[in-house]
Amino acid sequence: MADGLRVGDLARSAGVSAQRIRGYADDGLLPPAGRSAGGYRVFTEAHRVALAALREVAAGYGWPTARTVMRAVCSGELETALAALDAGHAALDRERAELAALHTALSVVLADGPVEPVAGRRALRIGEAARMVGVRPPVLRLWEARGLLRPEREAGTGYRRYGRTELHAARVVALLRRAHHPLATIEAVLAELRETGSPDRVLAELGRRDREVTRRSLRCLAASAALHAFLEHPGAPGAAAPSPAQGR
Repeated sequence: MADGLRVGDLARSAGVSAQRIRGYADDGLLPPAGRSAGGYRVFTEAHRVALAALREVAAGYGWPTARTVMRAVCSGELETALAALDAGHAALDRERAELAALHTALSVVLADGPVEPVAGRRALRIGEAARMVGVRPPVLRLWEARGLLRPEREAGTGYRRYGRTELHAARVVALLRRAHHPLATIEAVLAELRETGSPDRVLAELGRRDREVTRRSLRCLAASAALHAFLEHPGAPGAAAPSPAQGR
């Protein structure tokens, strides 16, 4: 594609509206454009490559990061752009680590087998519940304070009552604490179990999230390639001028 592109040419090449291209340019998301004798913006091949990078970065990292990255690149602040990309990679890495921790924690729950029902029994007070779970009552209070357990309160006395659901939750917490899982991971496991009611359904949801993280990682890879192509383009801001030897 030759230089000297009008806004409509650039818009058609990307499949977006001319107004959107003007907005990108006004927001500093594209390199500064020249002007024709009539005052119209004149774009170049570098703008087409920058536009492709902008859209790929937005698809991979989201628009807030894309705006930060492209404004920084177009103003010659490469370190700011790279820091924003690194933060995006770090967030993906944390999400992968959290998913791996949930998979490991759920494997402990599944290996322990189904929870025996408390059929025909009333809800248990804290001492009885603690004995059934295998911990001391202060431990159950601590887990409640951390938001892991939600026992009901007995009318009139205010004593804690642990029904089947909370006994199940307490058993899960005890299992995972014995396996040295952090409270943040246990909280996430319980939240999923309370929502779905089944470890198998939680595993299916985690599988879906794993696939989504992989998809986003691939989009980030494509974004990095597109951004690198723009940075290497001779018309990019801050691009090195050819040496005398190169210019011969």
